[in-house]
Amino acid sequence: MSRSATNGRAPLWRDRTFGTYWVAQSLSAAGDSFAYLAVPLLVLQATGSVAKMGLLTAVAGAASVIAGIFGGVLVDRYDRRTLMIVADLTRLVLYAVVPLAWLAGPQVWLLFVVLPICEAAGMLFQVAAVTAVRNLVDSDRITEANGRLQATYAAAAVLGPLLAGVVAARFGPATAIAVNAASFALSAAGLWLIRLRPVQVDEGVVRQRPLAEFLAGARFLWRQPVLRALTVLLSVFIFLTYGFVDVLIYHVTHDLGGSEGTVGTVLGLAALGTVAGALLVAPLRRRRGFGATWIGAHAICGFAVAGVGVANTVPAVTTLTAVYLCCLSVGGICSMSLRQEITPDHLLGRVTSAFWSTHYALGPAGAVVLTWAAGRYGTPTVTLAAGAGCLLVAVGGLFTPIRRAGAEPVAGQPGLLGPAPAAGTVS
Repeated sequence: MSRSATNGRAPLWRDRTFGTYWVAQSLSAAGDSFAYLAVPLLVLQATGSVAKMGLLTAVAGAASVIAGIFGGVLVDRYDRRTLMIVADLTRLVLYAVVPLAWLAGPQVWLLFVVLPICEAAGMLFQVAAVTAVRNLVDSDRITEANGRLQATYAAAAVLGPLLAGVVAARFGPATAIAVNAASFALSAAGLWLIRLRPVQVDEGVVRQRPLAEFLAGARFLWRQPVLRALTVLLSVFIFLTYGFVDVLIYHVTHDLGGSEGTVGTVLGLAALGTVAGALLVAPLRRRRGFGATWIGAHAICGFAVAGVGVANTVPAVTTLTAVYLCCLSVGGICSMSLRQEITPDHLLGRVTSAFWSTHYALGPAGAVVLTWAAGRYGTPTVTLAAGAGCLLVAVGGLFTPIRRAGAEPVAGQPGLLGPAPAAGTVS
């Protein structure tokens, strides 16, 4: 008998509000995977340069980081559902411009205008979406809800790149971006049909200037030992892996002679790893605790990244990428659920944006370095170095409060974590 049944509650999948949100975001995630593949292919086709791919990734990433600084303030001040709808409609319009402009020929400059704005809107959406889970389900079902959402996103991402590869090969990458634009209309429609629970407001909180409110979230983040350690280590991890997909696409097309369809197949099948990670994360965390789960996931990520550039066959690259995405999913859901559980609701948006803005800050620079180095020294050298760095991040976790972090906050002391349960026990 399920835990939900024993508690007298219906299974999460029967919750109509959560279900509508779940379906709409899954369809949108499938559309996202089209741009995930098509944008780098557009740049590579027009310029033949992996460094240009990395530069576009860096510019878009920088816009996302800047948007993240104020995204949390907006999410905590205004209706989260409305902000998500506005972000969806903004991306719908901007992404639709790209295939129209491409009818006159390659317009790479347009991507440097459209993509940063879309990434900024996407950051606002992501911050709101993370906080919305807190307003969709009870607190004891947050990890379950995140796991289900991420598993379905990943399942959609399996089919998405496969279809995107076919569309890009037959009609061109610009058409694949048009499909992504349409997906935002579906997401906005789904959000329009639901209502979120009211945000829990601390009556003693006084509104301040946006920067001061952002810093309030950053201070909360910095005062929590586990969250502080996660932020520092993930900043290094993101620097090392932010340009990984660009390098992967370059490796498959340049080194292994694959086509657009091959790239779509690799990314689509590898996304099964994300599905597996999303399904495994809740039982792993219950049995092994937060610390062991997070550290182990990032250690395996390091081995997988190191192996991708060395692998000289498409099946080997696909398998290693699947392992990387599986462990990335486990680590990401763990840290996201932890923030949601221990952060006061009225601060959750600002803490989320402070967390993402800080640890993504080095990402754009990392993408430039990684892709430049791949073009100059080859993908094996670059992925071996990045993989070794990821292993050092995992080792670093052993010397921080992350190692002893348990699965639940200490009763009566929000934000503090108890010791990890013994290996093999349920916390």
